[in-house]
Amino acid sequence: LMSIVTQPELVQALVDLSVDINLKMAKEVVARGVKIVYTGDDYAYTRGPLMSPRHFRELFYPGLKRVMGGYKDLGLMVIKHTDGELWSIIDMIIDSGIDCLDPIDPIAGMDIAEVKAKYGDRIAVKGNVDCAETLTFASVEEVIEETKEAMRKGMPGGGFILSSGNSIHSSVKPENYMAMLQTWERYRDYPMSL
Repeated sequence: LMSIVTQPELVQALVDLSVDINLKMAKEVVARGVKIVYTGDDYAYTRGPLMSPRHFRELFYPGLKRVMGGYKDLGLMVIKHTDGELWSIIDMIIDSGIDCLDPIDPIAGMDIAEVKAKYGDRIAVKGNVDCAETLTFASVEEVIEETKEAMRKGMPGGGFILSSGNSIHSSVKPENYMAMLQTWERYRDYPMSL
């Protein structure tokens, strides 16, 4: 992160190298029949981006657009992972050409209903069950309610993938994870009847 300020040319070279490698790998996976790729690069944490929006626009956004354009040229659909509070850079992420934003992180203040209202005509949304507290420490009943709330917010109009707001890490209670999945199984059909 210090190099963003002290050695931006190094950061730019690393971004370009990453894009080139990812596009070569994409050609290989397409040749093997893959249709959807899931990319991971965290740009933010719970209080905002890891770099200024200006640095994101100058150093990371061009590479993000180039790699997404390359994926699209190959016919791939893209689920883009970056959790955290994204509001100051979300337009650039959406404009890069992604098909789905993963995950919409509730503990970072990212409300899936708001993201869907602003961008749901352009992308699918994924996430929103809190894995730091709810899936780790809450009761099964609380998990069911939070899962239903994520579904209420994300499902209208389609373009929704239920998941945690980040990952299923080792502290997640198995019974809570199962409660999330079973709630999805029970209520996922349209029209919604939550």
